[in-house]
Parts: sequence; C-alpha cells; structure tokens
Amino acid sequence: MKKEKILYLVIPCYNEDAVLPETTRRLTVKLDQMTKTNLISSKSKILYIDDGSTDNTWSSIESLHKEYKRVAGLKLAKNRGHQNALLAGLMTAKDCADIAISMDADLQDDIEVLNQFIKEYQNGSEIVYGVRSSRKKDSFFKRNTAQLFYTFMKWLGVDIVYNHADYRLMSKRAIEELARYGEVNLFLRGIIPQIGLRTAVVKYERQTRFAGESKYPLKKMLNFALEGILSFSVRPLRIITILGSLISLASFIFLIYVIIGHFVNGNVAGWTTTVALVCFFGGFQILCIGIIGEYIGKIYSETKRRPRYIIEKSLIN
Repeated sequence: MKKEKILYLVIPCYNEDAVLPETTRRLTVKLDQMTKTNLISSKSKILYIDDGSTDNTWSSIESLHKEYKRVAGLKLAKNRGHQNALLAGLMTAKDCADIAISMDADLQDDIEVLNQFIKEYQNGSEIVYGVRSSRKKDSFFKRNTAQLFYTFMKWLGVDIVYNHADYRLMSKRAIEELARYGEVNLFLRGIIPQIGLRTAVVKYERQTRFAGESKYPLKKMLNFALEGILSFSVRPLRIITILGSLISLASFIFLIYVIIGHFVNGNVAGWTTTVALVCFFGGFQILCIGIIGEYIGKIYSETKRRPRYIIEKSLIN
C-alpha cells in the first residue's frame, strides 16, 4: 500500500491579520478533501511564517494553532522580507514534510489546482510551477510592467519562469538542494530553476484579494526587480563597458574635430553642444558608478554571511 505524503503549505505573512481566519478555513477544507481522496497524509499542515508583522498577525496564528490541528507557525525576530520568510518556512518544512507548496496568504493563488500540483509530483516532478494563465485582472500598468520585467530578465540571461511568482511545489529533495545555496540576497524565482531537477507547470487563474491590502506597492516591486537583476546577471556591467568604449571613441572623434577646427578656422563654434555633451557624459558616469556601487554593495553583504532570518518562536508539533 502506497504511503500518502505529508504536505506543508508554506505561507509567509506580513500584516495579514485580516485574512488569516478565512484563509485557514478555506485551506483546512481543501486539505481535508485531499486527505479523504488519499492524495496527501492526514499529518499535512498549514505553516504560517510571521515576517515581523506590526499588527496582530502572530496573535492570530497562535489562536488558529489552538483552534485547528493543521495550523503551525513560525515567528521571525524581525521583518526580513518575503523571500527570507519563505525560505525559513521551506527549511522548516524540509524536516517535517515530504512536499511543500508555497503560496500567498491572501489566496489570490487558486487553491483548487493543489490537486494538480500533487498529481504532477506523483508523476515524477520534483518542482511544479504555478503559472498564471492570463493577467486580465491586473491593471494596465501592472500587466505591462510585469511583462517588461520577465522579458528584460530573459534578455539578461536569467533563467526565470514566465508569469510565475512563488506559487510552487517543491519536493523534500528539491528543498534539500535549495538549502545548499548560500546567498544572502535572495531571489528564489531565479535560484530554484537552477536546481535542475525535473519540473512541471500547472496553469491557474489568479483571484482577486478578498481582504486586506497588497503588500507589494510600486517601491517594493522595483526593489524586488533590482534584486533579481543584480543577483543573477552581470550583463549591466558589460553594457557599461560597451557604452563606455563607444562614448570614448565618439569623444576621440570629437577631439580630432575640435583640433582641426582650431587650426582651420581659428575657433570652434558650438559651445552649447559642448556643454550639453559634458553634462551628458557626467551624468552617464555617475549612473555607471551607481550600478557598480550596487554590485559592490551586494558583494559586501554576501561576504558578511549574516543570518538570513532568526526564528523567535515556533509552533510546530
């Protein structure tokens, strides 16, 4: 008789007090259904990770842990960001479960496709990506900037799954391989495809948020995109080198033009153009120094090897 696998739903939370009761109710019903059909073990759980919330998120997790036998929780000592909170949950799930599925607390990720995740795992896939079938429900700005982000990342040479966020299944073996990656600056969407184990894709329609507000405003999305670019590609540095060489060549040609003009006409017209070029080159140099500085900053934080997260409290049983 085949033994059912223990599944942990790994859910990072930051100020999600408003959604946790309803999320827990829906996920508990879903896990019970999957248990009855022998897809997963009755020991499967919902693992919430409180990422240093400033509201009553942790109090809600404690209450839900007492009310529901399936609820487990971790409290990080301070806010470490979504990716580190997710990693903390995955590393905990590695020691308790056979499979982990990461998802958002607001249930915008369609839980009805959880069965498909498990079936793909049973068919031999170690990693299963949840991929959005469309972005019709997104705003015009978010839809187009997301498409630009994925296209740009591909152009930079980053192996990233198009229209995939962090809704994915990982087997115990896949998480153990992930644990070998020691980056402090985490961009899991780029790291996980590098593991190289067998993968599959499950498509789903993303739902609207039923309560609370988005924890990813424009500023956070831009920082997240920058993290991905700097963590997985040195192509921006190569672009700087190429542009710097072209500008140097253009400057040399302009210098020759100025010298010839001096001897032929005695003076050179176009000082407005010269000032404009000086300002342009000065701005470009500062931009290049800034990009190089970002890379140096990443190297600096990596060399310190500080803990990516610290677990203050744990409700695992």
